[in-house]
Formats: sequence, structure tokens, C-alpha cells
Amino acid sequence: MQDHEKQAADNPSVEENQAPELNAAAADSGLEARLAEAETRAAEMHDAFLRAKADTENFRRRAQEDIARAHKFAIESFAEALVPVMDSLEMALKVDSPSVESLKEGVAMTLKQLSAAFERNRMLEVAPQPGDKLDPNKHQAISMVPAEQEANTIVSVLQKGYMISDRLLRPALVTVAQ
Repeated sequence: MQDHEKQAADNPSVEENQAPELNAAAADSGLEARLAEAETRAAEMHDAFLRAKADTENFRRRAQEDIARAHKFAIESFAEALVPVMDSLEMALKVDSPSVESLKEGVAMTLKQLSAAFERNRMLEVAPQPGDKLDPNKHQAISMVPAEQEANTIVSVLQKGYMISDRLLRPALVTVAQ
């Protein structure tokens, strides 16, 4: 029996020879499964990336179209507010024999419409009062005159200025005390 045991020890059985091959095959199938899973996840990530890229491109394109539309129609509300002013002026010209009083009344009404249009579109007057301090951000001094008031204060307003929201459109033209 000892010979048989010796022989068995020297010659491993078929099962023992197949064990490393089975372990390698199992390891290969585990690696293949992990590789397939990684490839699937990579494909999903690539698909998600392409979708996100397309969404970003669509968003940018829509934003550019919105900006172009905003530039194109930026003055639309202001223009709509000015149409009644134009109508009033045209009606005044159609009157055959206007009296001075009716012309004055029509001009006053038209000025009221224009002021309302300015107000609706946040166009504000810059109309400083005599004695106000000169503000170089809103006023343009045309000349300096001797006056009985503090230096660099407004003596008179030659022309009102205008602002759109917080931005100066035209400064008020003023004379300033020396």
C-alpha cells in the first residue's frame, strides 16, 4: 500500500490536474464579467455625456436666439407708448382752422401722453433746481456766472437731462455759480 500511496503522491489525479485550470477559467469568467460591466458603464457614461452636451448646445442656441430677439424688439414697448403721441400730432395737423387756445390745449395733451410714455419706460427727467449742488454725473456745466449763492451750485437750467433707469441718456445743461 505504501507503493500505491507513493505512486498517488507522485502522479496527481486527473481531478487535481483540472483544479488549476478550473480556477483559471473561473478567474477568466470573473474578469470577463467585470470587463463587460465596465464596458456597459462606460457606454452609459458616454451616452449621458453626449446627452448633456446636446442639452448644453440647445440651451446655448436658445439663449442666443433670446438675446437676438431682445435686441431686435428692445424698443417695442417704448414704440407702442409713442404711437398715441404720433396720432395726437397728426390729428392736430388735420384741423383746418385751429385757434391758439385749441393748439395750446392739444400740445399740452400731447406732452402729457409723451411724459406718460417716458414714465412707463423708466425714462426719467434730470431737472435740477437752482441752488442744487452740481453733480457731474447728471449735469453738464455750460458756463460759470457770478451769483449770490454757494460756488458750484446751479444758477439756472438751460435744458433738462434724461436717464433711462439708472443710466444717463443726456445730462442736464446748467449754468453754475462761481
